[in-house]
This record gives sequence, structure tokens and C-alpha cells, in this order.
Amino acid sequence: MATGNGHAECDVLTRPADIRKAAMYDIKNLDKMKALEIHAPEAMKAFVAFDKAALADGAISRKYKELIALGVAFTTQCPYCIEVHTNNARGTGASDQEIAEAVLVAAALRAGGAITHGTHAMKGI
Repeated sequence: MATGNGHAECDVLTRPADIRKAAMYDIKNLDKMKALEIHAPEAMKAFVAFDKAALADGAISRKYKELIALGVAFTTQCPYCIEVHTNNARGTGASDQEIAEAVLVAAALRAGGAITHGTHAMKGI
């Protein structure tokens, strides 16, 4: 349905029942990635290889890469990434204190982005 301002709205009550039942952010939805493997196998294979290489131990240990991934996930607010990388970080020995600090680093950077982008609204001195 469209509103007077030209934006489309979707009324939850008019959605088909199967769509209403599906949780948008249910970790089981990640199983649907198999469809990407079927329909775009080479691209998915390349993505999986890239993801594994990016998170592998290197100059930065896997633990700290998982904490970086968590900071990014908190900033992008991806619940799948938060769940996956929280589990991965804990699996590499990350503590609650380290995860808490990753949360606050992400919050500080996100707030800093709002501040610096907010300068574009200022007339100047």
C-alpha cells in the first residue's frame, strides 16, 4: 500500500501467513545460504574462501580478528554476525571483558561518525 508521500508500506496483517511466521533474524535462516551455493556456486566458493582467509591466524591472531569482527557486527547491527562472531570469539578464549571493550570501541566509533558527519550540517564559525 502506498502513502501520500510516495513511500510504500507493508501492513503486517496483509502479508501471507508463511511470511508472517518467518522470523527475520532467526539463526536457522543461515541454512538458506545453501541456495546461494546452488545458484551461484563459484561466487559462494570464493566468498567462503575469502572469509576463511580473512579470519585465519596471521599477523593478527584469530581471537583479535573475531573481536574486530564483533566490533564491525555491532556497528552494522547484524544479528547473525553478532551471534556467529560472539561464539567464535568465545571459542578462541575471548573474555566478557574483551567483548565488552569491543562493544564500547564500536559505540565510540559509531558516535564519532555521527559527530564528524554532523559537521556537514554546521554553517561554520
